[in-house]
Amino acid sequence: MSGRTLPLLFLNLGGEMLYILDQRLRAQSIPGEKARKGERRAVPAGSLRSRVMNDIISTMFNKKFMEELFKPQDLYSKKALRTVYDRLAHASIMRLNQASMDKLYDLMTMAFKYQVLLCPRPRDILLVTFNHLDAIKDFIHNSPGILNQVDETFRQLIETYNCLSDGEFQLIRQTLLIFFQDMHIRVSIFLKDKVQNSNGRFVLPISGPVPWGTEVPGLIRIFNHKGVEVKRAEFTTAGNYVTPQREGSFELYGDRVLKLGTNMYSVTRPVETHMAGSSKNLASQAKENIVPNPLAKEELNFLARLLGGLDIQKPGGGETGFRLNLFTTDEEEEHAAQTRPEELSYKVINIEATQEPGRRAELSRILGELEVAEPRPASAEKGEDLLALMDG
Repeated sequence: MSGRTLPLLFLNLGGEMLYILDQRLRAQSIPGEKARKGERRAVPAGSLRSRVMNDIISTMFNKKFMEELFKPQDLYSKKALRTVYDRLAHASIMRLNQASMDKLYDLMTMAFKYQVLLCPRPRDILLVTFNHLDAIKDFIHNSPGILNQVDETFRQLIETYNCLSDGEFQLIRQTLLIFFQDMHIRVSIFLKDKVQNSNGRFVLPISGPVPWGTEVPGLIRIFNHKGVEVKRAEFTTAGNYVTPQREGSFELYGDRVLKLGTNMYSVTRPVETHMAGSSKNLASQAKENIVPNPLAKEELNFLARLLGGLDIQKPGGGETGFRLNLFTTDEEEEHAAQTRPEELSYKVINIEATQEPGRRAELSRILGELEVAEPRPASAEKGEDLLALMDG
């Protein structure tokens, strides 16, 4: 497992999350909220969308948070990483119900899994990350302070990853694929584009550009013991391959060439997720996942460091949050919540992240409870906020 995988996983999943939230905020046409309690002036929907995106991006690229993220470390469980995104998605006045948060995370993970699978070469995972960050900068182009945060992370990525060997990038890619290997959730966009089968597995193309620095297949060269070419043989390939015209830019600004990681929701179209396989199998897998984890203490320390660095802005001055629905209607969201296997829902535990040594034992105990938490009732009241695991 590569100790350099976590920043790439976090940033790419975060980029997909922002794409989805931007698309839903536009589609749902959230009405402007009152600026402060007692004021009649309303905030335009576009300004509200910008505020939500700015708040989340500012939190996501918090300096202390990034410092912890870029420290060499192994990946932790899916549950631990999901906790970070639950906290991040609620960094603004926007709130998501359990079912909408589930759908958001499913879309994020399946999109990035598809991008990792299709990367022509392992090093191109960095270009996918740069595509996400380029798009994020477009979201906050009117906020110079937040732009500087993103650019600083950009420079840190270049400094950390540009010097890595192809073998190290291959190890990063394998680490990502291991993380995603059991996730086979069907997504309507992928199904309609025929890049995903009905069982949730992706269809890999057998045509198109070959990786940069390689040749189009179809020629076999035979060399003698002195390294001199003595014979050539040609063979017919099943695919239609082409040589890429140029390599994508790994600099702060430039043409990435590769399109993986760009916003696939830029053209408005409905996006649904469907569980692949029977609910019984899902429940069985979930039950296995809640067995107490022997790495519980390490995972908690990881969460405490990461989330302790998040500077969450809470609504002030009497402001009220608004609920974002990732489904087309409230009825669809309610149905998704009711049909979700109970083993996949958990009670939320509030943890105060501190650096005091005396708190570590208590935090370890709480994480142990989190690993074996009782299922949350599927009939949870509609509109209930998903509470943050850790207060900023």
